[in-house]
Amino acid sequence: MLNRRSTLGLLAASAILPSRALANIAPPLSEVRDSLARRFADAGTAGTFVGYKVDDYMIILSDKDRSAEPRLPASTFKIPNSLIALETGVVQDPDKDIFPWDGVKRDIEAWNRDHTLRSAIAVSAVPVYQEIARRIGQEQMQKYVDLFEYGNRDIGGGIDQFWLTGNLRIDPMDQIDFVDRLRRRALPISKRSQDLVCDILPVTKVGTSIIRAKSGLTGKEQGSLGWMVGWAEKDDARTVFALNMDCREPRHIADRMTLTQACLADIGAI
Repeated sequence: MLNRRSTLGLLAASAILPSRALANIAPPLSEVRDSLARRFADAGTAGTFVGYKVDDYMIILSDKDRSAEPRLPASTFKIPNSLIALETGVVQDPDKDIFPWDGVKRDIEAWNRDHTLRSAIAVSAVPVYQEIARRIGQEQMQKYVDLFEYGNRDIGGGIDQFWLTGNLRIDPMDQIDFVDRLRRRALPISKRSQDLVCDILPVTKVGTSIIRAKSGLTGKEQGSLGWMVGWAEKDDARTVFALNMDCREPRHIADRMTLTQACLADIGAI
């Protein structure tokens, strides 16, 4: 069983990112597959996919460069935001605490109603999570972002904007490290908060396999970057993954999950 430091070490100590080695451990197996990169090219865009096959101690990725590039996390930050909300008591119960609609009509109809934490993450309701961030506040938010060692830990740019248009950046390798710690309930917070967030993560079923993942999409001014991060469950095997891609056309928004499933199938994770 990997602990927090050895997991970060295995990702960093591999030949992929030698400059980030933090632990004196044996690196995992790693493999770059051009066939994964072709998935993005065939879809008419650019992107990267990284999968960590836990039982095989194997990292499989589409490329060495983009997989190490830090970018805005967009709505994938709803995962740590949910954890912090529960840990600080801003949200007590993800099914009972209600965030009333503010009455502002937005283009995404599913946002124009009251939400619980569970329903808000299901439809990626940005206004709800902005309110959650405001209630958490700058000091508490910084405390937990530091505690999680999340990305560059920079929450400058506004307490309700830093993950959307501000200074926060995270690369796919760090996304995998963070999500894997959550999956293993290894983050330095209560097990209850981690259990609840794992329970509310959106689930997609593919045959007998399950994908638990959160999407993200930046605005056009930030490059229309799309994310999908989470883990796949196939029988007893687990694969943690992170994908990001340029959403150059509206169809690419749906392609985030389509390409995620294709890449996971290619590496035998679903």
